[in-house]
Formats: sequence, structure tokens, C-alpha cells
Amino acid sequence: MTEWNASRDGEYMNFFEKVSRFGLIVIGLIIEVIIVRNLFVFFTVHFVWIEVVLRLLSMIFVINIINNSRHLSADMLWILLIILFPIPGTVIFLLLGANLIISKTFRELIKSTAESKKYFVQDEIVLKELDVIVPQMKGDFHYLSKTEGYPIYRNSDFDYYPLGDIGYPVMLEEMKKAKKFIFLEYFTIEKGNLWEGMHTILKDKVSQGLDVRVMYDDMGTIHSLPTSYANMLESEGIKCVRYNKINPFLGAVMNHRDHRKIMVIDGIVAFSGGMNLADEYINQKMVFGHWKDNVIRVKGEAVWSYTVLFLTNWNAIRKTDDDYTVFKLDSATEYTDGYISPYGETPFDKENTGQNVYMNILNRSNKYVYICTPYLIIDTELENALILAAKRGVDVRIITPGIPDKKIVWNITRSFYHNLIDGGVKIYEYTPGFIHGKVFVSDDIVATVGTINLDYRSLYLHFENGTYLYGSKKVLDIRDDMLDTISKSHQVQKGEIKDGLLRRLLIGVVKLFAPLL
Repeated sequence: MTEWNASRDGEYMNFFEKVSRFGLIVIGLIIEVIIVRNLFVFFTVHFVWIEVVLRLLSMIFVINIINNSRHLSADMLWILLIILFPIPGTVIFLLLGANLIISKTFRELIKSTAESKKYFVQDEIVLKELDVIVPQMKGDFHYLSKTEGYPIYRNSDFDYYPLGDIGYPVMLEEMKKAKKFIFLEYFTIEKGNLWEGMHTILKDKVSQGLDVRVMYDDMGTIHSLPTSYANMLESEGIKCVRYNKINPFLGAVMNHRDHRKIMVIDGIVAFSGGMNLADEYINQKMVFGHWKDNVIRVKGEAVWSYTVLFLTNWNAIRKTDDDYTVFKLDSATEYTDGYISPYGETPFDKENTGQNVYMNILNRSNKYVYICTPYLIIDTELENALILAAKRGVDVRIITPGIPDKKIVWNITRSFYHNLIDGGVKIYEYTPGFIHGKVFVSDDIVATVGTINLDYRSLYLHFENGTYLYGSKKVLDIRDDMLDTISKSHQVQKGEIKDGLLRRLLIGVVKLFAPLL
């Protein structure tokens, strides 16, 4: 077998690897629970003062969570767990919720992120230009550029593809043009026609002497790639990183996944959006009806930010680059239609960048905000912002899947409908199938397209990325796609979602544990 996916033997081995990986995780969890339980019983029986210390710690942790929480409603799980079950709740919090002992990988990620800031340089002329043209937007641009450090670019352009089916051939064509390097960073890679098309090009480019790198999340590929796949790519000359390798023992660091979708080619063009690298994303495999996703292609100066985002995570795990500027485009075509700011989200700073970008768009809107998201599990702050925008007379519409990929998560999503509809927000479910895009578009002038779902994990726990777009006529392409999607969707009416007492209680419990889903 010369190719990993060339025979049924590969599928057979992959199946057993799936079972063994899940089995190891389950066994690890059981062992972890037994050890913690036995240690707890031993120390509380033989050393009573240990119990007293743990109870004091539980009080300290609750106060600390309240004082330092960036999202108090989402952190309510830990507060209630510790209050109701002080000792076991504290232990669970230390294992899952607290980054008191950060892995070497994450220490390197924090270091690499800090070092990467020097590569994000804002052209002050662009900011001054924006201050004159759109002074009312000064705060939004200041937030991205000055507070978060993600430059606003002028000499850039983008194209929006409303389906993975449409964007994928464009990605292949751009990959074939590569002359220097191709960087890929994706949450999910799965064997099939899509990946085989890319993989063939990557091998060909390696044979031509190009620098080809692939980074994928170990959790995102747990169903699709064997642990040996990274080594297989390396044997082909493709440099590869398995991000945050899964171990059998559950801890806080396992909660933070690399959910980004980034492709950079020669520093000239970049791709992002909601699409992962698997056949369902281009509807060559029907899993949950028609899969609605998107791809965005960016050209010009803004590509540099994608390059830095990729290299930041890459070098934290596999230190290969002392100077990122060797990958920077020397010159860029001048574009004048709008402004672009690619941005990242990291769980290890004090800023909720993705949520704040969404909130700024909502708060700035005057006419409409159209949103699509596969999951809708939001805190009270974002929920209130959506309702307040609707009460200001803004046409707020949210599109969610008609066919869910995760039934429990879908039910939680639907549990938010009642309050939102009551507040004037219009909810649509995409009738043909599953919608995976993560898009905000407002007032024909501003949009963001990226990887950030409206759920706890994307907003607070994962590494994510998005692309902020302002002033381009192509924002209308995004608007038109949203309107077309709405035309194929069912508007959920008040009272349509049955909410009996038992259901409300069950959903309430599940919502409480939503941060772990």
C-alpha cells in the first residue's frame, strides 16, 4: 500500500485505531476518576485538615472566578459546581477549568503569540484615512488595530464563495500556481476526494522544492486520521504538526483546540472561512443534508496577517523560523475597494476578540444584521446585544441548521429561540440541511467571515480566526448569499418550539453544562 487511503486495508486499520483511541481516553478517564476519588478519601479520612484546606480553596476559587471572569454567565457552571460540591467540584475545576499548570506547548504558544506582535505593523496613513472617511467607525478600527494589534489593510482584495463546492476548485487552482510555499492550518482533515485533490498537489510541490507545511488538530481528526499520518506526510517531504496531541488523561489543556482554517500560498493569496478539508464540506458526501459553508479568498497586503497567524502556532510547536519576514510579499497590487483586517482569537489573553467583533457590528448597526451560525449557545451579554439591536429597529436575522449534526447541541440552540423571538430577533432554520458558515453582515458595508461559532467553545476556548471586511462593494455578495439562504429557510414562529416544564428543566441542566459540549 503506497498511499494511506489507497485500499480497504487502510480503512480497516483506521477503524480499529479510532476504537483504540477512544478506548484509551475512556480508560484514562476511569483511572483518573479512581485515583482522584481514592486520594480524596485517603487524605480526608487520615488528614482532616486537608478537607478544611480544600473547602477554603473552593471559596477562593469561586471569588476568583467571579472577579476575573470574562464571561460570567458561561462560567456559572464552575461556580455552581464548586458551591454545591465544594471538594469534588474544586478538583474537577482544577482538572478541566483552570489553567494553573499549563503544558509546555501552551507556554510556547503564549510566548510565540507575544513575539508575533512585532510582525503586525499598522500603516498609520490608513487609520488617518479612515478617520476622515468614516469617523463614526473609528472605535471599531481602533479596537482591532490598537487594542488587539491586527492591522487594517487597504491594498487588499477578497472574493467570497457561498459554498465549499464553489470555493474548492479555486483553492486547487491557486495551489497549482505556488512557487515558494503552501501553509495549511485546519481543524479537520479527512480522507476523500477533497483531501486527495489537495494532497496530490502538495506532493507535487514538494518535489519541486517548495516549503509545504500542514497543521491539523488532533481532536478534529480523531475520527479521520491515524496517529501515524503526520509521520506519513513527513516521509513525503510535507512538514506536519499534530496540534495538541490527545492523551488519555483529561485536563484543562485538552479543552483548547485549534479550530482555525487558514491556507496561505506564497504570501500572495490566502483562504479561510468555515470549510474544513473533508468531502461533506463540498457536498461530495451527504451526511446531514445539503452542507452550506463558505470560503473567502484574500489577496494583497492582508495576506501577511494570515501568514503570521499560521507561523505563530507552527513555531510554538515546531520552532523552524527565526524571521517571519522571509515569507512576506515584497510588493502588492494596489486595491482601493474597501479595507480588510484578518484577526485571530486565542484563549490565553484577556480579550474575547471574536465576540467583541460581533458585538461591535451589532452595536454599530442601523438597518440590518444577518447572521449565520451552526450553533447558538450564547451568554446573556450577547443575547441582550442581539435583542437590543432588534429593539432599536434593526432587522436582526439568524440562520441556523435545519438538520443538526449534534442533536443535543441543536436542542440547546433551539432553547434560545424563545427569548430572542420575543425580543424581535428573527430566526431561520436552513431547510435543505446543515449550515456551517460563521458570518455577520450589516448595513451593506461591514461583514466578518471566519471560523468563530456562536458557542462557548469558539468564543472562549479555541484558537480561531476571522476576516473583518469594511467598505467593499463585495460585501454585497455576502449580503446576497445570506438573503438567498434565508429564502431557502423556514422562519421559526413564536410558540413553534414546545417548551414544557420537564423540557425546560432538562434544557436548563444541559445549558449549564454547555461549556463542556
